[in-house]
Amino acid sequence: MLAATVTAFAGPISFVGIAVPHIIKRALGTSKPIVVIPGAFFGGAIFCLFCDLIARSVFAPTEVSISAVTAIFGAPIVISILLKREKARR
Repeated sequence: MLAATVTAFAGPISFVGIAVPHIIKRALGTSKPIVVIPGAFFGGAIFCLFCDLIARSVFAPTEVSISAVTAIFGAPIVISILLKREKARR
């Protein structure tokens, strides 16, 4: 519910702040804040640069909104996280 509220107010670019820390936590194999927080900073920057590159180059003469690209990549990640948590509760 909180993720939906944040996304509704901040727009789809907020998927970066929701999805990237979970990706970094899985990639590094730890949930220690001393490791995950700097990793999330760098991971978020790389994710935004990747999405910006796609937004500018996919439809070359025109540009797609970076919010649309982050939503395309971020939404499946957030949905899979929610589904895994729901499955773990059962």
